Amino acid sequence: MGVLATIGLLDTGSITLKRWGLIGSLTCPGGSNGCDQVLGSAWGTLFGQPLSLYGTLAYGLVLVLTLGPLLFKGDSRRTLGGLSQQALLLLCTGMAGFSMVLVGLMLFTIKAVCVFCVLSAVLSTVLFALSLLLNRQEERGSLIFRVVLTGLLVFLVGLGWASLADQPAVSGGPGMAPPVRAESSPAKVELAKHLTQSGAKIYTAYWCPHCHDQKELFGKEAAAELTIIECAPDGRNSQAALCKQKGVQGYPTWEIKGVIDSGVKPLEQLALLSVYKGSRQF
Repeated sequence: MGVLATIGLLDTGSITLKRWGLIGSLTCPGGSNGCDQVLGSAWGTLFGQPLSLYGTLAYGLVLVLTLGPLLFKGDSRRTLGGLSQQALLLLCTGMAGFSMVLVGLMLFTIKAVCVFCVLSAVLSTVLFALSLLLNRQEERGSLIFRVVLTGLLVFLVGLGWASLADQPAVSGGPGMAPPVRAESSPAKVELAKHLTQSGAKIYTAYWCPHCHDQKELFGKEAAAELTIIECAPDGRNSQAALCKQKGVQGYPTWEIKGVIDSGVKPLEQLALLSVYKGSRQF
């Protein structure tokens, strides 16, 4: 379980670092479009952070629970080992249940495949099976009750989150994105102007909640300076053909210096990618 948790830690950790812009693009087996589409979807973030971050934390906790008792000896090891086995059962049951929700979204809603996400789902399922083996000496009725209750609770919470995450922001009219409310600082306006002057573009869909989040980071004055490409076929001033030509799969997607990258970007990252040298008092 420690080895599998380490693999999961590397898998989800690399996605998180990529989403934070700390490492370059990842090579996704079978093509990057599927990974970009899944990771850049409405379900790719939670509380403003990449969803993979929470997977990294979960795998890290599995690693601590599996290897932690080995640091002790005698009765302490046996006591901690018993407690960690029970904790691992609940944790891995929750991970497997949430993975079911994510795989369902990937296959039936997003309709794209991210190999990194599939790997994480497989690891979660195997960890769940191994956690059952660790607790095989427990009374069967109690074991089944805890597993079913935990799995069902996580699955229902996951379904609720999935439905809420895809709710579009209030539209500004037919085919129009909702208005941006935040005020822009002078540095944000200068960054937006620099992005436009350097040829940067942002590909969006009017109904996309994360596209609205990206614009709110800039504020209404700065967002008005951006080169925004509408990709929804029914959107106002749609340029769907250009979006298809560029291979845009998820929203928002940035094109900066010829590089296509999807997802909401912090302003500091956009400044770095576009070689912005002005004030960064964002």
